[in-house]
Amino acid sequence: MNLRELEYLVALSEEQHFHRAAERCFVSQPTLSGQLKKLEDELGVLLVERNNRQVAMTDAGKAVVEHARKVLIEVSSIKEVASHFHDPMLGDMRLGIIPTVAPYLLPIIMPALNKHFPGLKIWLYEYQTHILLEKLRNAELDCLILALPVEKHDFTEMDLFREPFRLAIRKDQDLAKMKQINLGDIAQRELILLEEGHCLRGHILDVCLLAGVKEQGQYQATSLETLRHMVGEGMGMTLMPELAVPGKTNKKDEIQYIEFSDPKPNRRIGMLYRKNSYREHAFNNISELIKSVLPVNVFY
Repeated sequence: MNLRELEYLVALSEEQHFHRAAERCFVSQPTLSGQLKKLEDELGVLLVERNNRQVAMTDAGKAVVEHARKVLIEVSSIKEVASHFHDPMLGDMRLGIIPTVAPYLLPIIMPALNKHFPGLKIWLYEYQTHILLEKLRNAELDCLILALPVEKHDFTEMDLFREPFRLAIRKDQDLAKMKQINLGDIAQRELILLEEGHCLRGHILDVCLLAGVKEQGQYQATSLETLRHMVGEGMGMTLMPELAVPGKTNKKDEIQYIEFSDPKPNRRIGMLYRKNSYREHAFNNISELIKSVLPVNVFY
């Protein structure tokens, strides 16, 4: 039994005429008739009643046709799935992203991704790094956008950009008058940071270690927006990633975001995916598009 024989049987059932069924299947009438006879011999039942005037499906033939239709539909679905694998820019993609990047990067890149890759449906999942890594390892996600490096992993890394930090400080503080700052200017001062579990906390602590800056242990924030609010309330100062800095100065905003002089403290943002993924080409395309739409104040 083969798929062509099932196609012939379904066509004959619907056309009720050997010649029309043969034309529909692009074969000669003797070929179609011979293949159906071969199918009947293999199954050991009569599928079609033949006479000079009409074609009638037997009860066995009707039952086999119903199953044949289901088989042909499933085969069509398999071919469709295979086409997605053939073209990795088609179908669903499950993208995980960390909370300190997602709200600020996604509004920049998603319109471009939807425009350039209309056949790609991206499902977004926002988790902290350790959860994302576990879901990528279990194939629950296809790729991640997160801060690098990630220790002890067996995935492929792809750099996207380096994101500078700015000092976020209330405008009535003495340092807020400075147009540019360096790490020495904040030595021996205290920063408020995110709570445990956020990779950004670790990156800022690395900067603090180099600069001799201490963590203000009294307060910890659950998100960057909570951290921003705490700074605005005069509870302390912090380092804010460039993409999270408001684009336009709001006179009512109580926070000043001060650039660092070179070398600017920064964090690496990149993509992570399983090694030898069949969608590696797609990840490369997405990476190049992200780089092309990033604002100029984020550097590679």
